[in-house]
Order: sequence, then structure tokens, then C-alpha cells
Amino acid sequence: MTTLATGTESLTRDALTVLQPGFTGTSAPEWLLRQLGEGLTSVGLFGRNIESPEQLSALTAQLRGVRPEVLVAIDEEGGDVTRLEARTGSSFPGNLALGHVDDPELTRAVAHELGLRLAACGVNLNWAPSADVNSNPDNPVIGVRSFGDDPGLVARHTVAWIEGLQAAGVAACVKHFPGHGDTAVDSHHALPRIDADLRTLHERELVPFQAAIDAGSKGVMSAHILLPALDASLPGTLSPAALTGLLRAPREEGGLGHTGLIVTDGMEMQAISATYGLERGSVLAVAAGADALCVGGGLADEETVLRLRDALVRAVLEGDLPEVRLADAAARVRTLAAWAGGTAAAGADGPPRPQGDGIGLEAARRALRVTGAGGHRPLTEAPFVAVFSPTANIAVGGETPWGVAAELSQLLPGTEAATYGAGEAEAAEGPEAGAPRGPSRLVDEVLRVAGGRRIVAVVRDVHRHRWMADALDALLAVRPETVVVEMGVPQAPPAGSLHIATHGAARVCGRAAAEVIAGEGAGD
Repeated sequence: MTTLATGTESLTRDALTVLQPGFTGTSAPEWLLRQLGEGLTSVGLFGRNIESPEQLSALTAQLRGVRPEVLVAIDEEGGDVTRLEARTGSSFPGNLALGHVDDPELTRAVAHELGLRLAACGVNLNWAPSADVNSNPDNPVIGVRSFGDDPGLVARHTVAWIEGLQAAGVAACVKHFPGHGDTAVDSHHALPRIDADLRTLHERELVPFQAAIDAGSKGVMSAHILLPALDASLPGTLSPAALTGLLRAPREEGGLGHTGLIVTDGMEMQAISATYGLERGSVLAVAAGADALCVGGGLADEETVLRLRDALVRAVLEGDLPEVRLADAAARVRTLAAWAGGTAAAGADGPPRPQGDGIGLEAARRALRVTGAGGHRPLTEAPFVAVFSPTANIAVGGETPWGVAAELSQLLPGTEAATYGAGEAEAAEGPEAGAPRGPSRLVDEVLRVAGGRRIVAVVRDVHRHRWMADALDALLAVRPETVVVEMGVPQAPPAGSLHIATHGAARVCGRAAAEVIAGEGAGD
């Protein structure tokens, strides 16, 4: 543990205040409670910290027993990215489903109910929604997390989501500024680059962020992306041009005029840590204009907190970080904590929110795009569900279940399922380059296990995965009566005797699709 020089107590408190660390376990470890007593003002929660609403309420009460005004943050987008329901799948569809319906009142109602559930558990800051315009359909990290590829549509639903969430007393933190939608690289693994010019940036990426700021979003999360038209050398999270010159600057000076909190995306992500290092990257982020450092998705211990605290204090003492900048960042964190006040804590003392699907299932049903329903005969016997699964997006997490099998088994008892990945898809090549491929080992295995049962093929972003598209084509050539459920971004032409695009893989999306397959519902 680093020993700081005497007379740095104020700096130390400010340095702790700007950190938003995570931890392991479903109750607060002793070190976290100790740091809250020393000045830590924010705590980040992940799926590993949550077992049930009752347990989460007890955890947040434990935190507030030490620091009543603590900001308890979570990454709860609903849909594919859920922490509240990481073990079961979300009761709410995600952004793409809501954008497909394009009813802002529905989006507002979904976000409000989600916010009420967060507040009832003592959570008062949500690192959501995603305001990214998914202009690149091959984007590996945004996809269904975006409301769509039209800036105006994304803007109006971003505003509705923020309004619904904040009306429940939970602060929104819109992300990933200045826009992660036109990337082909996941910043968890490397530094993405967007070569859009400034005009495109203002006409596309920034439209939803400006709308979010005008609607009063309490926070904005920065993205670890390089946008040379804005800053040729530094990614957004570390760029004064992005955070101070664009996001913070007043409208009359060409900026977006954000006066609330600026939070970084996870600082352990390789786009930052692999190039700049965790400590130096954190100092550069605060110097650039960030107010809060999100850390703890991977590094979740006291040593990391103390390393970052000490790095910030040393940077001030050595002249690399203006003391007034650190003080300003800490003050913004405390201001948001004061706004949140006892909102979430009061919610936790009230009656628990009902955990049924309600508005979420209604939204998921409306979000379905069903092709071939006219000739579809509802299944009356248990099918075999073949799940063609890509590698899990880190933001989504690999532990959250998805698909339709669990929901179909409730409607058609005896439903069985198996999951297949790229490793099983070793297709036989045609006689020459570019020739059609024959049935793959994957399809042979699917047919063997399915036997005479009807097959339901579940895919996710089939347009981004050649092995998946080849396997699906081969399966349909042999079993054209196969039902296809696309739970990612629908791009490929509908295939199968019945094709259902759910626009997301939340549990309620699976339920809505299962109802159609079994003849209990229909999409738009």
C-alpha cells in the first residue's frame, strides 16, 4: 500500500471520489466499506454481485450504512445487456426492439419500469442507454444495443429512455460518446478507429447525444475510440478535444453544452490499458475532462483502487494534473450524489417492484417481425432447438442465457436443445474456390440429434458469421420446414418455413417468438 505525503488529505479524498470501482461477491467486502469511509463516493455493480432483488437491496443498504449519499452504479441496458437478470435473461427487450416498434411512449414506459426496479433495489446511477447509431451492420459490440441506424430515430428513443429512467429517480449515463456505431473493432480488445469527417460526425453520431444532453441526461460515458477528424492521436476518453472542447463546451462555442457528469468506459479495456497503462490512462482521462473513472469489470480489488488513487494524487503533486481539474471532477460526482440523494434508498424501503414481464413482454411481442406466418402450422409436438451461437460479446457476458428453448419448453413440454459454435462448423469445401459448400459436420450432428422432430434454428447476427450462414443454408436444403429465429440484427433475407426476427435476445424476446411458433401470438 502506498503511503502518501502528509497534507494530501483533500487530494486523496478527491481522488477516491472520482473512482467508480467494482468488487466481487454479493455482499460488500470490508475493504470497500473502509474506502467508502475514506471518501469513495461511487460503487459499480456487475452481474457477479447480484442474485436477487432482495439480496441487492441488502447490499445497497450495507453501502449506505457507511456513506448514505453513495452513488450505486450499474450497467443495466435491458435486453442483451442485463445485470439485474444476468442469470435468467431480461424482462425487458433492448434498444433495437424498441427502435423497431418506434413508439417513444413505449420506450419511455419500459425505461421507467426498469428504473423503478433499480430504485427499489437501491441503485441510483445507470450506465445506459446506448445512444450509438449502428451505421455499421458488422459492428461487433453495439448491434442490438442500438435503437437503429437512423440518427433521428436513435435520438427520439434515447430521449424517451432517459426521461423514463430519470423519472424513476435513477440517473442516466448515455453512451458511448462520441459514438461507437461505425466501428468494426470491439474496444474491449483493441482501439477502434472511425474515419468519419466532422460533418458526418455532427450529422450522424452526435445527433442523439445532443438530444440526450438537451433532455437533461445526468451523465455521458466516453468511448475508447480514435476519431482522427476530432483528435488524431488520442482516443475519446483521453482527448481534451473530445471531452472538453466538444462535449463540455457551450453550444454557442460549437460544443454540446453538457454540464453533468462525464464517466469513462471501463479503464481496464485493452483500448486504454494495453496502450497507456491503467494509471497513466486514468490520469490522462481526468486531465482531458472526465469526472469519474469506471474500473472493476476485471480488476475488482482494493489494490487497484489504491493504485489509481495514488496515481491521481501523484499527478497533481508532480504537475501533470491540475489540482483544480481533480477538484472539479470530484465536485461533479458529489453534485450527482446530492441529486440522487435518498431516491434509490427510499425506493429500497418501499414495497418491492413486481418482477413479472408486463410491459417488457408487450414490447417484445410488438417488436417481432414475422415472415411466413400465413403458411405456418403451429407446432403441437416438442421440437428440437439448434442454437447456432457466436462468441459472446464481452459487454453482454457469456453467463446470460438466451434463445427460445426455455420458453418453448413451457409451451411444448419435452422441447430439447443443443448449442453449436464455429468449432463444429467444419464444412466440406466445394470442388473449386467459391463453389457452394456441402453439408457441414454441424448440420450432420443437428440432423442426427433431431431425428424426426421439427427443427427450430436459432441464430444471432447470421450476416456477420460465414460459418453460421453456411450451416443454416445446408440445414434448410435438407429440412426446408425448419423454423428460423434471428435474435441479433436482422440483415440476411428471411429463410425457413417461418422466420422470426426478435431484434434482440432478451428472455422476453424468446418468449414472444415461442408464442408465435406454438401458435399463441403474432408479430407486426
